[in-house]
Amino acid sequence: MSRKDALTATAALPKVTHARGSYLWDATGKQYIDGSGGPAVYCLGHAHPEVNAAIAAQLGQIAHGYRYNFSTDALEHLTEIIRTHTGGTLREMVFVTGGSEAVESCLKIALQYQTAIGQKSRRRFISRERSWHGNTLGALGVSGFAERTAAYEGAFIPSIKLSPANAYRPIAGATPDTAGEACAAELEAAILAHGPETIAAFIFEPVVGAAGGCVPAPETYARRVREICTKYGVLMIADEVMCGAGRTGPWRALDRDGVEPDIMSIAKGLAGGYMPLGAAICTTAVWDAIRARDGAFGTGHTFTGHTAACAAGVAVQEIIAREGLLARVTANEARLKTWLAEAMHDLDAIGDIRGRGHFICAELVADRASKQPFAAQRQLALKIRAAAMANGLICYPVSGNVDGSNGDIVILAPPYNCTDDELTEIVDKTAKSIRQVLISEALA
Repeated sequence: MSRKDALTATAALPKVTHARGSYLWDATGKQYIDGSGGPAVYCLGHAHPEVNAAIAAQLGQIAHGYRYNFSTDALEHLTEIIRTHTGGTLREMVFVTGGSEAVESCLKIALQYQTAIGQKSRRRFISRERSWHGNTLGALGVSGFAERTAAYEGAFIPSIKLSPANAYRPIAGATPDTAGEACAAELEAAILAHGPETIAAFIFEPVVGAAGGCVPAPETYARRVREICTKYGVLMIADEVMCGAGRTGPWRALDRDGVEPDIMSIAKGLAGGYMPLGAAICTTAVWDAIRARDGAFGTGHTFTGHTAACAAGVAVQEIIAREGLLARVTANEARLKTWLAEAMHDLDAIGDIRGRGHFICAELVADRASKQPFAAQRQLALKIRAAAMANGLICYPVSGNVDGSNGDIVILAPPYNCTDDELTEIVDKTAKSIRQVLISEALA
């Protein structure tokens, strides 16, 4: 859905009153099943009593021990949990209050590192089209989502944009099998064209979220990117705000590709929406260079390491680990794809069903053979959203995934602890909503 469409839609939004688990209710008593975890946030659903109790207990002690005056048990505990999950050398972090701040902090850490090692000429970033990194100016600048960035062009830090890395829609001259290598080669060419000495970092989503629709990195892509970044002294930043913290199965989305970045962002699934929380995490090597010159990270905010938010993160992560939910998310990937394909097998407009874990997308096309998208004027994403809400389903339709204007996708990102019955309901209502819109538009 476009921002303009979203603003139009909010004119008549229902008023939510309460939620439990995978369900929400509005002021009229209407029930909705949360098929997308809001915007891929609510990994444990809503009103989990254990998480609520942890937050309340922390509030009863102290809500916020200002990070630059005190450490806290909640902050230290969450730090160790994250270190355990990230493994390798990703051990140092800055806590923030959301994804945009997390990405902004990653960019600042990259610049601080390059300055610390005497490479202050490295001020530029490379990123990709059809990517979304957040709403702050730095994050907007590296985002390739024209609809959301157009109003602010001219005020961004420099960013070099590459083609999307999408096996379903490979770049010119590539096939689905060679898309990874072709896109990696494009990165290397851009580094050489602009001069390695000018490039601070390359930032990308291991599984692209709203801007592309659950697009996993093509085969071999992430490994080649890692090699290229290391070769030219360019830091590799993995933006896992949406796809990380277990959303795609492993705790680190890029772990499935066998790669460790230099810096990564996390947010949405870290505290599951119970409190605003995110983090920028870097390797020991990056931290050591910064510490040797500056003694501390230069990025930080008033609410960095907010105690109640960290307590929420600890509770969410402990429940996920105790209940083995990452294994469940991984196992559900094939089932969700199969169920969606079966539920919509008669719809020629379904061009691709893709994604990882509990991060699955259906892409709509006007023609399967050519993969031509539907015209933006049809506003299919907006209409599917409205139909889904009428059917008691929250999903995440987005428009413009192909070229910034045209293309419609529907993202599902259910809670990790959804029951099989709930997953079935989500799939059935998704298929029903898409079918209703296609039939009403005579596009089925």
